Amino acid sequence: MSKKLLVTSALPYANGPIHLGHIAGAYLPADLFVRYKRLKNADVVYICGSDEHGVPITIAAEKEGVAPQDIVDKFHEMNKRVFEKFKISFDYYGRTSSDVHRETSQEIFKKLYEKGIFTKKVEEQLYDEEADMFLPDRYVKGTCPSCGYEEAYGDQCEQCGTSLSPTELIDPRSALTGNKPITKKTEHLYLPMGDYQQELEEWLDTRENWKPNVMGQVKSWLNDGLSDRAMTRDLTWGVPVPVEGFEDKVLYVWFDAPIGYISATKEWARQQGDPERWKAYWQDEEVELVHFIGKDNIVFHCIIFPMLLMQHGDYVLPENVPANEFLNLEGKKLSTSRGWAVWLNEYLEEFEADLLRYVLGTILPETKDSDFSWSDFQTKVNSELADVLGNFIFRTTSFTSKYFDGTVPALTDPSPKDREALDQIEQHKKSIAEKYEHYKIREAIAETLNLARVGNKYFTEMEPWKTRKEDPRACANTLHVCLQISAALSVLFHPVLPGKMAQLRNQLGLPEDIGWDAVNDQLMEVGKAVEQGEILFQKIEDEQIEQQLQKLKDRAAEMSEDGQTADYEPLKDEIEFDDFTAIDIRAGKIVEARPIEKADKLLRLTVDLGFETRTIVSGIAPDFDPEEIVGQKVCVVANLAPKALMGVESNGMILMAETADGRLRFVETDAEPGSPIT
Repeated sequence: MSKKLLVTSALPYANGPIHLGHIAGAYLPADLFVRYKRLKNADVVYICGSDEHGVPITIAAEKEGVAPQDIVDKFHEMNKRVFEKFKISFDYYGRTSSDVHRETSQEIFKKLYEKGIFTKKVEEQLYDEEADMFLPDRYVKGTCPSCGYEEAYGDQCEQCGTSLSPTELIDPRSALTGNKPITKKTEHLYLPMGDYQQELEEWLDTRENWKPNVMGQVKSWLNDGLSDRAMTRDLTWGVPVPVEGFEDKVLYVWFDAPIGYISATKEWARQQGDPERWKAYWQDEEVELVHFIGKDNIVFHCIIFPMLLMQHGDYVLPENVPANEFLNLEGKKLSTSRGWAVWLNEYLEEFEADLLRYVLGTILPETKDSDFSWSDFQTKVNSELADVLGNFIFRTTSFTSKYFDGTVPALTDPSPKDREALDQIEQHKKSIAEKYEHYKIREAIAETLNLARVGNKYFTEMEPWKTRKEDPRACANTLHVCLQISAALSVLFHPVLPGKMAQLRNQLGLPEDIGWDAVNDQLMEVGKAVEQGEILFQKIEDEQIEQQLQKLKDRAAEMSEDGQTADYEPLKDEIEFDDFTAIDIRAGKIVEARPIEKADKLLRLTVDLGFETRTIVSGIAPDFDPEEIVGQKVCVVANLAPKALMGVESNGMILMAETADGRLRFVETDAEPGSPIT
């Protein structure tokens, strides 16, 4: 008997609408996987909901001058509707401001507290005097001590992925007022993660088929050693701490947010009329739990949440966490603050959901960042959906309607080519399933389209427009085979194109609930009626794409601030001339470059400075392959104090320019190594 399957997608913050980056990260891949599993008749429950606590919510409320509840009510309903329109098939979409969630979070926290899992600590934390409040992690910005990124948050640097605490930031500032915060004592309950690291590592060693980018990031945190992390916050918005003496604090959002999966499953069970049914998916070892997330949530889903569940003892741990990387837009980093985003609700006003499901599915950032462009969208819709899949289906059904009275012709004495084409159905079905099972969604989609290519090629080579007169039996066989392939595609493509494939099954007279295992080379019975139907996919015109690009550019221009264009960072504060002259910049040449184990952002560079050779660690791995930069001339800050990064002592800094699209470029020089740059 196969295990039950519980699938979750990361809870989106209810502080804004859903954009394409969200969809490509945690929702579309999960939905494709879940729809495949349902076709396989798996016992699967798909859970999600709005994350309605935490700093992003309160910041949004402060900006609009409303209460946090007003913000979450607005965006919860908006996002729930847009997910439905995009055919994301959650079994239940909950919210973390519900009574069930509050009760569940408090119950779990209280049990952990009573088991002595947490430690009380009085520490100095950052405090904004003007705002008269302690600053939670995300209310603090500053320079990352690991990579030098100047917009790092107090809990994590989104540039290099390093897990941080607010006090580790260089030159921290309040996200509320921009002021430099002071330090002030406060007491909190901490999770001493280092105490449970060995147990977590032993569990992680039992995980199989995890993506290397996921396990690599997890291992890098573990190698640095896990530190204590506060599980409570000095905020008024959130789940109140159910412990005496801490009633004026709330639970850390990354404590209560993943518990939203549990509370939403409880609410789903009540909706099903069986309030205890949730336990079969959370407290039964015969369950596989799979979290679909973006890479920025890996630490929370692979370290903190499983550690908490492990110490609680009553819940299953994740079988897999197939996290995706980030989606860029038109070659630039997606940025909502700069208006560089495509909002899903706006897309759905002008195009069909299935088109974007297919296009995004083919470019999912499964192991590295990928890029969405409107020109690529047009190309894939026109040359793949319309010219390959749509063309094959239309040729098949229209020819059947016109020359075989709209019924499936018999297969008589099939030729080797006929049999070979029919055999492709089972071969592709097996290959596609294998891809889905291993979370290789892009490959699964490519393999499904390949079956349509097989059909198109076969139709063309068999030339039924000729054989209908010269060899009617061969013509009938051709259409019989093409109809069987069409029927198979109506099921195998269903996870990606649920709307269009339902339309196709209706044309072919197939039941709506037909499953994966029913797919074979005889789905269409001889004599079965077939409707010609309309063309499945209309081509996208150049004018439509130009409109979308202009809309994107217009929004980016509108979002620019203080006279700056949306593509450029504002200037920093003035410095004195002596401050600049204290920096010793020298010409250098990279003579060796190699990756640093378990640090996917960093490269270890050996740089010739003329008078000596140095080791410099640089966070340029996402932009450059090591072998392509050997021989590159560079500018080096040569008198920077040494700093250990991932166990390697770095002696200097390579100067880089960041383009408007977020990509790094070397600041080059023709001077000989060692030459001063003034």
